[in-house]
Amino acid sequence: MAETTVAEVMAELAALEDPKARAVNEKHGDDHGVNLGKLRALAKRLKTQQDLALELWATGDTAARLLALLICRPKAFSRDQLDTMLREARRPKVHDWLVNYVVKKSAHAEDLRVAWFSDPDPVVASAGWALTTDRVARKPEGLDLDALLDTVEAEMKGAPDRLQWAMNHCLAQIGIEHPEHRARAIEIGERLEVLKDYPTPPNCTSPFAPVWITEMVRRQNA
Repeated sequence: MAETTVAEVMAELAALEDPKARAVNEKHGDDHGVNLGKLRALAKRLKTQQDLALELWATGDTAARLLALLICRPKAFSRDQLDTMLREARRPKVHDWLVNYVVKKSAHAEDLRVAWFSDPDPVVASAGWALTTDRVARKPEGLDLDALLDTVEAEMKGAPDRLQWAMNHCLAQIGIEHPEHRARAIEIGERLEVLKDYPTPPNCTSPFAPVWITEMVRRQNA
């Protein structure tokens, strides 16, 4: 296959633009109109192309950046590259995919987790919390779970939306994975009432931590 150019990919993305998809995405803060299934199909066809991924990221276009995250080589990025990309990623979907698909697979994940966790920019800090939540679930050794709960208790209620969501996920994960902290995690959630009234579709679990924890533990024990 001949090398694909950025111009060719951008033309394909433009052809996939769907006004209905854009309207749905814009409700979540994302400014693109490409169906994610079609985006993944395009990524599958392009396969891994790190140089193309870098060029797509540099366009600043949201759909192009999402595609870049699907065709890049996560372990090829330096720590500073990932830090810069995270600070550029202001759209929720780009931010989430960068953290989950790229940073988590990088050798720099733990270093960046620590650096981002207390960053003054709440969007950057939310990435640090997301990486911490991943460790709570997979590799809690060395984490001070009591201190994390102290921080959630003191700061989650007044945190900006993205950071609040990430803190809440961490709170729920501690309660789900660590029985010795479960009662305190549920109590904090009940007292702070963060996301208590979040609209939740039928057959989906509420992000309200006490409900989330209880339901996931029930499934584990079923």
